[in-house]
Amino acid sequence: MAVNRMFRTCPASGLLFHEPAEKLMRFHAVAAVVSLLIGGILAIGVVLTRWQAIHLLPPDLFYQVLTAHGLNMLVFWIIFFEMAVLYFAGSTLLRSRLATPRIAWAAFWLMVIGALVNNYSVFRGDSSVMFTSYAPMGAHPTFYLGLILFAVGALVSCFVFLGTLVVARAERTYRGSIPLVTFGALTACIIAIFTIAAGAIILIPTFFWSVGLIDHIDSLMYKTVWWAFGHSSQQINVAAHVSVWYAVAAIVFGAKPMSEKVSRGAFLLYIFFLQLASAHHLLVDPGLTSNWKIFNTSYAMYLAVLASMVHGLTVPGAIEVAQREKGHNQGLFTWLRRAPWGNPVFSAMFISLIGFGFLGGISGVMMGTEQLNMIIHNTIYVPGHFHATVVVGTTLAFMGLTYFLIPVLFRREVMFPGMAKWQPYVFGLGMSAVSLFLMGAGTLGVPRRHWDISFAGNPFPYEFPGAAWLMMALAGISGLIAIVGGGMYLLITVGSVFLGKKIVTPGFQHVRARENVAAIPAAAPVITSHGSIGAGGMVAPGTFVLAMVFLAAFVLYYFINWKYLSTVWPLK
Repeated sequence: MAVNRMFRTCPASGLLFHEPAEKLMRFHAVAAVVSLLIGGILAIGVVLTRWQAIHLLPPDLFYQVLTAHGLNMLVFWIIFFEMAVLYFAGSTLLRSRLATPRIAWAAFWLMVIGALVNNYSVFRGDSSVMFTSYAPMGAHPTFYLGLILFAVGALVSCFVFLGTLVVARAERTYRGSIPLVTFGALTACIIAIFTIAAGAIILIPTFFWSVGLIDHIDSLMYKTVWWAFGHSSQQINVAAHVSVWYAVAAIVFGAKPMSEKVSRGAFLLYIFFLQLASAHHLLVDPGLTSNWKIFNTSYAMYLAVLASMVHGLTVPGAIEVAQREKGHNQGLFTWLRRAPWGNPVFSAMFISLIGFGFLGGISGVMMGTEQLNMIIHNTIYVPGHFHATVVVGTTLAFMGLTYFLIPVLFRREVMFPGMAKWQPYVFGLGMSAVSLFLMGAGTLGVPRRHWDISFAGNPFPYEFPGAAWLMMALAGISGLIAIVGGGMYLLITVGSVFLGKKIVTPGFQHVRARENVAAIPAAAPVITSHGSIGAGGMVAPGTFVLAMVFLAAFVLYYFINWKYLSTVWPLK
């Protein structure tokens, strides 16, 4: 028996939206932005407290604010948005109906309830355990319950996405292999399933411990298993925002991957090796063998790094090839100068790519080296690193995609277009400066979690060098600039979605379940020769030069840190 389905074709982009998937994307996006708003407000307290000259909050309130900020930013904002990306990549890009919409809605509301319960637990004042929530430091049971409910909802959403892929294949809504962006989303989904399973393994027993059903939680075991959840959740972000990079390159430039096989292979390396990057949080722990640490911080880590370097080369390379084919073929960087820098979809993506690669990538390799890790372990260098990866990398990429989705998904014109042009620069450059100054302060030994670097009132005070105080002050100033950029994004997004001028589109089309969703356009011709574009035998010489600059910066910074390590224990 055929079942009627509701579809809408976007006249501007040609994308086909299934009504249930479209509504779910909207609701997930709105929930994500609300989480970002909460986390952004809390960021003001964190920034103005770590800026030692202001030192705004007392210690109890600071740790409460820091806990809520970390969870809303690192978990709720990003994962809500990623679920929207999964539905977009699974239903819209494959031109398919969404599998089990009712179950998808149940998963969404479970995530919402989990986020609310967790926030309630933190704001009630007895769950200031920070993002890591290390046992035996205990939180209220609702803290763990909220995370468990949210994780279960996200896990169910992942399986709905996988079911949608099965539906699309069975109903033949696409030809050949799934698109690269969908393949990247599938990578994020697979990593998410591993991550959520790890979270369940540790959070469910901890919940039982918090209500008194379990007498003891081993702190070393907790930390080891928790980081399989805590750090791997950020690897979901990497796969997701790299997928967004490819999507934006196609949206703005019509760019195609230089080699789909290579890009897909890089995503596979993420699946096999990226989660092992959590090892850098455990390198000073006594419970793990040296063999395990050495393997994970050398061979395994290098393969994950290789995958990111492939994406960092192929995305701008694809853009360069597309630009050169359009006539911007003079010199090394005309293609880049002629890029639409006033388009926030592109500028946000490109700043995300550069910031993630140069700041997050290079610092991540340094942190993941067993010997070098001892210099900066548990210093404020670590937040500097993950603000470069998760905020400059992931959040900024998601911001760029939002500017595309507002007219396409929400059918509203973007409000404040002049502000939108500047927003990625204010936010991206401000947060990049935050990352640099925090990493500089961490290199000088400033601790990650201590609210007061002056250690006032302590029996054994320690005086950091003046440069550390300066770095923290500059990080505070840069943080306020980034918060302004985040506020601009929220103003534009909320204003556009709720008050922006409506874009009138044709009504929904009724399509029967056993019919093809729509005529699939013929595949674009494969370019086997790029003719006279490029220089020196390369079709993307500018990207190659940028890659060499990255390599030089990486090698220089890496060996500077080895030199710095040699001064820690000088030989007499």
